[in-house]
Amino acid sequence: MHERPLSGVRVLDLTNVLAGPYCSYQLMLLGAEVVKVELPGQGDLARRLGPDPALNGAGLGASFLAQNAGKKSVELDLKDPADRDGFTEMLRGADVLLENFRAGTLGRLGFGWPRLQEINPRLVYCAISGFGQTGPMSQAPAYDQIIQGLSGMMSVTGTPETAPLRVGFPVCDTVGGLAAALHVAAALARRSVTGKGTFLDVSMLEAAISAMGWTVSNYLVSGAAPEPMGDQNATAAPSGTFTAADGPLNIAANQQRQFETLCRLVDRPELATDPRFADREARKRHRGALGQELNTALRRRTAEEWERILTSAGVPAARIATVPQALRLEQLRHRGFLTDLPFPDGSARTVRVTGSGVLHDGEPLRPAAPPPLLGQDNDELPALAARWKGAEIR
Repeated sequence: MHERPLSGVRVLDLTNVLAGPYCSYQLMLLGAEVVKVELPGQGDLARRLGPDPALNGAGLGASFLAQNAGKKSVELDLKDPADRDGFTEMLRGADVLLENFRAGTLGRLGFGWPRLQEINPRLVYCAISGFGQTGPMSQAPAYDQIIQGLSGMMSVTGTPETAPLRVGFPVCDTVGGLAAALHVAAALARRSVTGKGTFLDVSMLEAAISAMGWTVSNYLVSGAAPEPMGDQNATAAPSGTFTAADGPLNIAANQQRQFETLCRLVDRPELATDPRFADREARKRHRGALGQELNTALRRRTAEEWERILTSAGVPAARIATVPQALRLEQLRHRGFLTDLPFPDGSARTVRVTGSGVLHDGEPLRPAAPPPLLGQDNDELPALAARWKGAEIR
């Protein structure tokens, strides 16, 4: 792949922590030039977040390193007249402006959508917030956990005894960032036809509810309120977590043929003709009894053995990995999902970052540079602004 899809696209990134930086990281992987605009002396809050206090103190927290490789960093205070002028010059040549302030904050700083259109009519302006720029909740503060709770996500996570539970990673931030990146790309495609910019108002709450898919649709269509089912799949059985000789095993025999194959391979072919388990609806009604029968049979082998046996026969099955185990999977190495980069401070250590999960013409998208030190590119700001404006004129 000689040129990335967004090569030549210029992104001004005012975001911090996760949803916005995750969006701009995806745009960077796709080829965009991303310049982070950070508050002087402080920078992105994520610079101080992570499990290593020394890195946090150095402004290179793991949370920051994870989502900011390949970007530039300049320090600007939008309340300072001189810095506002510098920001305005960058806006004139920018293709995309990202921010995840509370709704209306950028407008109160003098850069609302009407003013942005005056500065650059071709600008794609993407504002990411918890609830969107309008509505009765637009001014409420929101973090990932708040959105997880309000979206209904926590109510269906866990078992009837343990719910509500938070999903084990900031899923709403991530989904919000992905939604923003998708719509930025779409707005850029539209601009290539119309020549006009777009204002994108991204609501993390709405993106999260949209991503809940069948859980939401089942209620909208059937009126049946979803309930927490732990590790079981409401739409099929056996589909969930079972017990092998050495620990848990996921099996998703969602199709009749897969179920019959599973019964044969665990040496329980009679389960396929048992009236309690003969078809999908019957298995859902008797999933507890079916799970007991399968667990007894599955305890004869390890999870890894069952994974090999079942998957080779077309039955979806796999061990449950820890995060370190998942990152050591040969599949990820084969596809080039992880990239080692020099550490930002010039030390001998490296920083390993993730990719996008998509190959372009058979190649993974990798960042070309490590995450930036705070204000690393301050001295280049006039040259950057001039180059961006020159590119826009051309």
